[in-house]
Amino acid sequence: MGSIDRADWHYGGVYPSSLPKEGGGTHIGMYLTWIIMNDLIGTVHTENSASAILEVKNRKISGRDFLFEYCDGKFWNEDLTVEGQDFTLKYYLDPINDKKPYGQYIIDYEKTLASCLPSLYEVKDNWSNYDKISAVIDERFRNYKLLNSDVGGLSDNKKNNSKQMRLLSLVKDWWKRM
Repeated sequence: MGSIDRADWHYGGVYPSSLPKEGGGTHIGMYLTWIIMNDLIGTVHTENSASAILEVKNRKISGRDFLFEYCDGKFWNEDLTVEGQDFTLKYYLDPINDKKPYGQYIIDYEKTLASCLPSLYEVKDNWSNYDKISAVIDERFRNYKLLNSDVGGLSDNKKNNSKQMRLLSLVKDWWKRM
């Protein structure tokens, strides 16, 4: 997977000239905050940036601050645990269409935080906005976990397995519609 997203990819083109360059990293920082809060941050950071991770968890710095101060504005595969990489591939990126750079995350981000703004780059980097998008990512992650669980291994009871398979089918249908 390598490079997932970079703030500097967003500075040109439709990026509003009136905004500071950090606005190109807000969407990345919000996601990175969620990654940190859910202990999906990679060992490169748990070993080298442990105090900064605690600052994010204690809401003393934002994920965007972390992105620019500890990741040079770049979000890499190595910034994540194995589970974080898999979830990110399926949610932040588009695992089906590699020509499309973003997956469901950016749609959720725009719908949740930027629907009334001129561009997604104008979303304020604050904890209130993080709390809103975090609730959406939490729901996506719960569905991801359900979709990636060993449904057949959850119970030897065929009746329960049948219910679990129906539930899994419903969740897959819901995920596709979102």
